[in-house]
Amino acid sequence: MSINKSKMNNDLVYEILSVVDEIPAGRVATYGQIARLIGRDNNARLVGMVLSRSQYYGDYPCHRVVNHAGRLVPGWAEQEYLLNAEGVIVGENGRVELKRYRWDC
Repeated sequence: MSINKSKMNNDLVYEILSVVDEIPAGRVATYGQIARLIGRDNNARLVGMVLSRSQYYGDYPCHRVVNHAGRLVPGWAEQEYLLNAEGVIVGENGRVELKRYRWDC
């Protein structure tokens, strides 16, 4: 999927980011969960792409979003630090226990 930032629908971007902004501290959501919440069930990768560029749109708690297995973003060491600061424990396997920390929206 190759979507240029300039071609991306700003309404869609802000719809995704507004959901991310609602994730409470100490909880996580998955990319797929966010996609379902905005009515785009099969667009988890789109959510990930938007979040990877979120710095262009403002300050959002993107560190609270993990993949379907609870894994963190590869190469983003700060994510674990930010989650730990909120009380979310990242296991030795690099995953968040979704049964314990998933946001029940």
